[in-house]
Amino acid sequence: MRKVLLLAMVLCFVLAGTSFAFHDAGVADCAGCHTMHNSQDGTLVDPDSPDGNPWLLVDANPSDVCLSCHASRLGEVFGTDPLAPPRLIGAGNFAFLLEDNINDGHGGGDTLADGSWENAIPGAQGGHSIIAPSMGVGADPVLTAAPGGTFPASQLGCSSCHDPHGNTNFRMLYGATSVQDGLYTFTNAAPTAEGGPSLFFGGGESQTLHTGYQGGMSAWCGNCHGDFHNNNTKLIHPSGSTIGGSIATNYNLYNGTDAITGGVAASAYLAEVPFEDAANTATSTAGPTAASQVMCLTCHRAHATSAPDMGRWDFGVTLLHEDGDESGSYEIPDPYSSINQRSLCNKCHVKDVNDHLE
Repeated sequence: MRKVLLLAMVLCFVLAGTSFAFHDAGVADCAGCHTMHNSQDGTLVDPDSPDGNPWLLVDANPSDVCLSCHASRLGEVFGTDPLAPPRLIGAGNFAFLLEDNINDGHGGGDTLADGSWENAIPGAQGGHSIIAPSMGVGADPVLTAAPGGTFPASQLGCSSCHDPHGNTNFRMLYGATSVQDGLYTFTNAAPTAEGGPSLFFGGGESQTLHTGYQGGMSAWCGNCHGDFHNNNTKLIHPSGSTIGGSIATNYNLYNGTDAITGGVAASAYLAEVPFEDAANTATSTAGPTAASQVMCLTCHRAHATSAPDMGRWDFGVTLLHEDGDESGSYEIPDPYSSINQRSLCNKCHVKDVNDHLE
């Protein structure tokens, strides 16, 4: 009997250990990212760094290490074709950094005599320009630091936001701590949100399966972009603020340009225009209350999109179906599938009354 009990205890211990994620400190698969001697079976693990690299990584560039697992599988965060991106999850996709033009505003498709774009907005302006040589992307060609902050663009990578050694925070986002070996310090805590394996490994974002944002996202973004809204006396859209009763009512009633009062609160949630609420889950369908909050990710995605400024929709087009027409870039899907659909700003502000083409 004692042997049976001992065996049972051992099995429980082993199974408990395997339940930890790949990145969890203490039980992580260290060799998945690190190489002790840059050699395996007589071959260099990282042939580009014959003398090794400071972190003993299997690739000298940390983001390339991350993307060796997460680019085309385990999240599919960096597709190879910006015109045919992988399934969408909450943060968007870095594939759009590869686009040569995402300008679908007036004149966005104009070309010069040599056929080059006259008013191009490159894909680098549609997302966080992580440095990942294996994927053909480098530091932001325009910005030297995070807008509204001092985080250096020349050091931006996956591990600028995510802790590669794991933590208990949503998506392993850093809390209030130093990041990237002391390069920068975050002062605001990690946000709270829910979005489990069924979203991360499943069929992608939908109205009934999505990231459930609960709180703290705008403050967390403020770790790098803290002065972006520093002067609150100007006409600046609020973020990290309660939306109030009027906006909540608008959101809950709005069901597209064709049905601006056709929605009901119980099913009003729109994954393309999310909000923060402590009651949100990955399968929430209910719209907001007056106490729900607008946040940075209500209008933007965290990785990249095929719209300037990481827009969840293209802020420069009049009708959503026009997205991609000028630039030839990926058309962000219209959640309402209507030729009449205007900007998704209207989900909260309802300024498209009687704006119908047909």
